[in-house]
Amino acid sequence: MATRRGILAGAMIVPLLVAETACNGGSMDSGQPTGTTAADPAVLTARPGTAEPGTGTRTGVHALGVATTRDPIVFVPESLATDEPVPLLVALHGAGGDAQGGLSVLRAAAEELGIVILAPASRAATWDAIRGGYGPDTEVINRALEEVFSFVTVDPDRIGVAGFSDGASYALGLGLANGDLFSKVVAFSPGFVPAGPQNGQPAIFISHGTEDAVLPIDATSRRVVPTLKRRGYEVVYREFDGPHTVPSAIAVEAGLWLEWTPLPTP
Repeated sequence: MATRRGILAGAMIVPLLVAETACNGGSMDSGQPTGTTAADPAVLTARPGTAEPGTGTRTGVHALGVATTRDPIVFVPESLATDEPVPLLVALHGAGGDAQGGLSVLRAAAEELGIVILAPASRAATWDAIRGGYGPDTEVINRALEEVFSFVTVDPDRIGVAGFSDGASYALGLGLANGDLFSKVVAFSPGFVPAGPQNGQPAIFISHGTEDAVLPIDATSRRVVPTLKRRGYEVVYREFDGPHTVPSAIAVEAGLWLEWTPLPTP
């Protein structure tokens, strides 16, 4: 824990500097057009619709085999009827974490609510855009999405991205860049919004602890949330008394906020 905490603290400096830029007239408030093309490294091209009905039988947790190291994993709840369109959430770990760390935060809610979880792992100690620009991580995430879409019938209207800490910052950046793919973004204790394109208008859920010593709330979410609202995004914001963590009650609230209950049987 001390090692991971040290990594988070050390990685905090750049995100806070970028947060100042984003919230005080930089990329998020520039007023310039933010359209982009698929050639932009932040933009994901994978789309659902390639799976044949009835092929989604790989329940449980599985490695996807799309990366030679730090391979993404997918969690398909045992009770999920995967021959029907299902919701999918991409879950991103914090700095120094791995795919299992991304999955662990929302696995219980996913099992209860019937949500497939794709948990990738960053190529380095944290996500590429946190370190300066999109590229290696989005390439792996795109391949992982293509693989999941090949064997799970995913509902295109119920795809989201979530993350904790650096993963929350990355979820915000990736979600805004791919709002035509992700309809919902969940950010637990983010530091900033990485610079990048903005496509679509995803709904956003953000939580943050008032006693967070790793990513202090006054320099992060209390600046990010008003900026997102000014840009027209629908944002649900929850502060809680606590440190740099995801309380179980917040995780449950986020899961319910998704409103991704199973589709009724015709």
